[in-house]
Amino acid sequence: MGVSIFLYNMGIRMYRAAVGLAARAGKAKAKAWIEGRERLWPELEAAMASPKPAIWVHAASLGEFEQGRPILEALRTEYPDHRIVLTFFSPSGYEVRKNWPGADFICYLPLDTPANAARFLGQVRPQLAIFIKYEFWYHFLQALYARQVPVLLISGIFRHKQLFFKPYGGMFRGLLRKMDHLFVQNETSITLLHNIGIRQVTLAGDTRFDRVWALRQHPVTLPAIEAALRVEKVLVAGSTWEADEEALAKWWYGGGKEGRQLVLAPHEIHAAHLDKIQSLFPDAVRYSELNGRQPDVLVIDNVGMLSALYRYGRIAYVGGGFGKAGIHNLLEPATYGRPVIIGPVFHQFHEAMMLVQLRGAIVVKDADELSKAITALNDPFYYGQSAEIAARFVEDHKGATGKIMGYIQEKRFLTSE
Repeated sequence: MGVSIFLYNMGIRMYRAAVGLAARAGKAKAKAWIEGRERLWPELEAAMASPKPAIWVHAASLGEFEQGRPILEALRTEYPDHRIVLTFFSPSGYEVRKNWPGADFICYLPLDTPANAARFLGQVRPQLAIFIKYEFWYHFLQALYARQVPVLLISGIFRHKQLFFKPYGGMFRGLLRKMDHLFVQNETSITLLHNIGIRQVTLAGDTRFDRVWALRQHPVTLPAIEAALRVEKVLVAGSTWEADEEALAKWWYGGGKEGRQLVLAPHEIHAAHLDKIQSLFPDAVRYSELNGRQPDVLVIDNVGMLSALYRYGRIAYVGGGFGKAGIHNLLEPATYGRPVIIGPVFHQFHEAMMLVQLRGAIVVKDADELSKAITALNDPFYYGQSAEIAARFVEDHKGATGKIMGYIQEKRFLTSE
């Protein structure tokens, strides 16, 4: 165990050094990562000045935040006398949601050291800690256990390749044993955890289904988008990367644009990426420069619209499936009853595997297959069948939030003292 902790601490120090070098080299995300943590302590101390009880919720990045958002909103409703402290590890989460009104204080998670963990928990004094999906920070979890603070994992998902299931993963298996309860997404996770002696596990499902179900019940209106659309056959391509955009451009200029409009919402909106998109789609107009026009290709150059944007398309394309990391959130378009097209890298995502098997999502390997998929969806029967499967898939899998909140209420973790 001593060697494992030594190596873990060494890895943390090396990671901090690497981020520091990247920040000095001008990398924007690395600079934000450093600067956000440098101003943390005085802001945290001021925010925690009152004796009001606190709930700490941690999300790695933006995707995990959206996954846990139904729980955050339920906690705010059920426990209005508690402060909610929301932490992020990544700038891509913090910078987008740092002003989210559903939490009382939002900040970066300090680097995982014994001193930082003691200082952070000493100031926040949480009655309950919730981790979303993953990120098992050793010193924070040890400190929570020592303080007897209940710890929950929500929307967890486990795979056999993870450290917990390796012969040398004893240190991390110990962390799981010290958590009060793990709410997981699938049966595979339960089996893996049971095999290493972790029994405090419940199959609750994925809270993202509740999040996107709420979007469907209370759709957000985007007047500028409504004014920009002039045809029925709109393809909304969300969270796209360069490989996605290249395939879309080949389809579009190879005959796909006839009678259609294309709305592109790239995953990254920095200047270089937007310029690259402009070179692929010379006639594209950026959202910030729309000015009442109805372009063939509209590029969304801001963050935060995508979940509402999907409902304006007839077909959705979800990006990321041509890269190693895999596809982004396909539940957002599915909830609106939109057939979803994705790239070939999706097998590590449980919801994608299920929706592909049900034929509510279509997998394409290149621009030719993309063209064929979109052409096939011109058939009203096939389109209607795919759309209904997608919408029903979300409806059938909602409910994780109620299970988790029921457990929190049953255990009486949160008091007004």
